[in-house]
Amino acid sequence: MSTPVRMAFKTLLLATTTLWAWQAGAAQVVRIGAAHFPPYTIRPERGEDTGLLPQMVSALNAMQSDYRFEMVPTSIPRRFRDFQQARFDMAIFENPAWGWKGIAHEDVDMGLEDAEIFVAHKIPGRTQAFFDDLHGKRLALFSGYHYAFADFNADPKFLAEHYNASLTYSHDSNLLMVMRDRADVALVTRSYLSTFMANNPQDADQFLVSDRVDQVYRHFALLRPNAPITGEQFSLLLNQLRENGQMFKIFQPFRIAVTPQATHHSIALDSSGDGD
Repeated sequence: MSTPVRMAFKTLLLATTTLWAWQAGAAQVVRIGAAHFPPYTIRPERGEDTGLLPQMVSALNAMQSDYRFEMVPTSIPRRFRDFQQARFDMAIFENPAWGWKGIAHEDVDMGLEDAEIFVAHKIPGRTQAFFDDLHGKRLALFSGYHYAFADFNADPKFLAEHYNASLTYSHDSNLLMVMRDRADVALVTRSYLSTFMANNPQDADQFLVSDRVDQVYRHFALLRPNAPITGEQFSLLLNQLRENGQMFKIFQPFRIAVTPQATHHSIALDSSGDGD
């Protein structure tokens, strides 16, 4: 091998080694789908950084350097297609019962619990018995949400025909409809209602909040196949956030229960069946 060829080979080898070293040290980008789901994510399509997801992303990025988590705006109905087309790597604050059947993914239990509760206008003589039967009542629901009372069927036509439902993209609008007697019952997340009451104390006495719970659900992170982070790795990061107190700091003020994580993650890779 001639001297110029040896020099060129050494230069190429050095450049390749440097590139490998840089790639090994670079953080893997993990894209998280961000759909409007208050108080977890609030109008991400507008570039707003309020809500619990941005806080969690900041905490994850500050804690380690192996991964850089980024938010990618999506929407409640569009998130399934975006996930399948790999526009983001992870759907977060999800539940496998919410339309994910038949979509290949890996479940990671986040150890977080929230609930959907019923809210009505507080008027003299109205008691908890008002929530016993929803038939004949006008419901105010969040479009795209999956409710247990409707067997998790989120189809707007089905909800309108069977439950006299008006669907919006705003919990505030639904609560105002109840307060103005334009709807009889609204369903809201417990976490959002606590936020609304804190921000609008003058209206707190306007509402009768049900003891009845539509559903108590655990939040999961759903990872697409071949995501740049595995379920086991993300579960370990969540556990670190729990141990350093960040999970409690972020979620407990919103009455989101921080519970022990499951000791394993599960995989759902059946690509057949129904999905939204």
